[in-house]
Amino acid sequence: MTHSFALHVPDADLEADPLDPAQILSGTPEVSGKVVWESDDGRQLRGIWQITPGVVTDTEADELFVVISGSATIAIEGGPVLTVGPGDMAVLREGDRTTWTVHETLRKAYAISR
Repeated sequence: MTHSFALHVPDADLEADPLDPAQILSGTPEVSGKVVWESDDGRQLRGIWQITPGVVTDTEADELFVVISGSATIAIEGGPVLTVGPGDMAVLREGDRTTWTVHETLRKAYAISR
């Protein structure tokens, strides 16, 4: 995108983004998302991401996000346990190994730096 824009995050249409089955520890979580802006060099991403209830693992990027709806507990290996819900902002460091326990379908707006 080469221009400024506004987007109503709670109602934005998202596209399915299937999880690697090896990431799923419990339940049948489904992921969807949408990149709404990407820098020319691909190092900066802005987007929306959603996950339904379940427990999954991930290795994180350098990310700042704000939860729009839903709730989750994010256990960071060797670090804190974050509890997030609507209006909460969180920062994850590149390489953090996490376990997400999603209690209610969680939707977030994010900014990733690679």
